[in-house]
Amino acid sequence: MRVKRFEWEGAGGTATAIRSWTSTEAAQVDVTPIEREVREGGDAALLELTARFDATERAPGSLRVTRDAVDSALADLDPGIRESLEVAVANVKAVALAQVDDEPKEIQLPQGQTVSLRTVAVRAAGLYAPGGRASYPSSVLMGAVPARVAGVERLSLATPPRPDGTIDPLVLATAAICEVDEVYAIGGAQAIFALAYGSETVTPVDVVAGPGNAWVREAKRAVSGTVGIDSLAGPSELMLIAGHDTNPEWAALDLCAQAEHGGDGPLLATAVEEAVLEGIAAATERAVAERSGIGDAPLALVQAPDLTEAVELANAFAPEHLQLFEEDAALLAARVTTAGCVLAGRHSATAFGDYVAGSNHVLPTGGAGRFSGPLGPHVFRRKIATVEVPAEAAAKLAPHVDVLARAEGFPIHGESAMIRR
Repeated sequence: MRVKRFEWEGAGGTATAIRSWTSTEAAQVDVTPIEREVREGGDAALLELTARFDATERAPGSLRVTRDAVDSALADLDPGIRESLEVAVANVKAVALAQVDDEPKEIQLPQGQTVSLRTVAVRAAGLYAPGGRASYPSSVLMGAVPARVAGVERLSLATPPRPDGTIDPLVLATAAICEVDEVYAIGGAQAIFALAYGSETVTPVDVVAGPGNAWVREAKRAVSGTVGIDSLAGPSELMLIAGHDTNPEWAALDLCAQAEHGGDGPLLATAVEEAVLEGIAAATERAVAERSGIGDAPLALVQAPDLTEAVELANAFAPEHLQLFEEDAALLAARVTTAGCVLAGRHSATAFGDYVAGSNHVLPTGGAGRFSGPLGPHVFRRKIATVEVPAEAAAKLAPHVDVLARAEGFPIHGESAMIRR
């Protein structure tokens, strides 16, 4: 873990300095060559890219995983793991159901016309679950459960194969539990392009969702507009605001847990008291020395003038996860406006949100929390407006249409309305 102390330059200045230090060249990768290969080469290109980047020992025989393989993985799943997955699915489903407010609405307007609003699910969604350092069955359920709650008809999952060309059976079993229809052994940017554009084997979808590395994030940015996306969810991030009574060992483990994802995601610990910050730094150093599997993530340490400024730093930094080690954490959380997920209270470790708390762990990163939020059913649903203009309303509205249309230089728009008077 790379640790650096930052002097206070105001909330905005400090956040900018930390973002600049923690950014990597990988965050500005060029995925255009991969996009071109997928669009022009189809299945053949996808198999070659899979062999190049993921299945380096043995390429899979086909891109799509057979239904038998998925069902077999579920049948062979350890009962204890299945129970924990089902707890996670039930909690995420409960939270997702609470987010659905799609009652049809009909608005009556003064001239006599009505505008009706309703919400419908997209027909097909593509989910991405990362691979690499680990497999992520949790990302499967975080994408699939809200999509099913939203009413999506067809769910496709793309996930990188292991070096031997196979998919982790735990990922397949989770896909079966979550009723995923299609599983593809494709990873990285090429998976996003395949889901968006299709190939001989892959049927394109309407929305692509799920977390990934910098290449996945940039591919999602590239296809946005061709398909819908959830957010630009990249490498995992965690910021801590530590109060005077913070347990430094707990804080250190929380930071190290996020560093397990790799070395790209920034970590940030801030406190008002110098002794608290020093205690967290020392405990983190010990935790890193005693454990394996912790990536070379950058850890920024900042002493804030007071709690108000610490919250302002969080709002300027817009972290993916924000943990509040404070007695009045719930009150403090109400002042946070940009974090992807706020975990309030000393027992509310990010690890709970990553797996079973019920919140979604697919969250905006890289500061995207300023304009987007957690993955939920809304990502997979869209509004439709139906307009009904009876004759009486048409007579009242047409002259206004005619005036405005002619002012814009579109007289035929006016004629189209006026003929209905």
